[in-house]
Amino acid sequence: MKENIVQMKSYAFAIKIVNTFKVLQQDSKEFVLSKQLLRAGTSIGANIEEAIGGQSRKDFFAKLTIAYKEARETKYWIRLLTDTKYLDKETSRILLEDIEELLGIIGSIQKTIRNS
Repeated sequence: MKENIVQMKSYAFAIKIVNTFKVLQQDSKEFVLSKQLLRAGTSIGANIEEAIGGQSRKDFFAKLTIAYKEARETKYWIRLLTDTKYLDKETSRILLEDIEELLGIIGSIQKTIRNS
């Protein structure tokens, strides 16, 4: 079976988000924004998984679009948590690099589907 890069990267990103969530909850006692980050950040991979199992090309594209939107939302929460000093600069940098990469991959897949 061929490796699926977006599937692997979104899963690895979800693990980073879960670990970040745990730190925010335990160390910073941040309980509201961290839940938003957890929900959006783990939803990316879940929607990619649903897209892969989609029943049609249209279903695949719809789920991929949701994954893209969740990635945009995740980027927002990362930036907000950084600017409010809940996330340190290094953690933020790593997460933002990862989310930009995922946005690029998902966007490229969407463009390929639209143009075919």
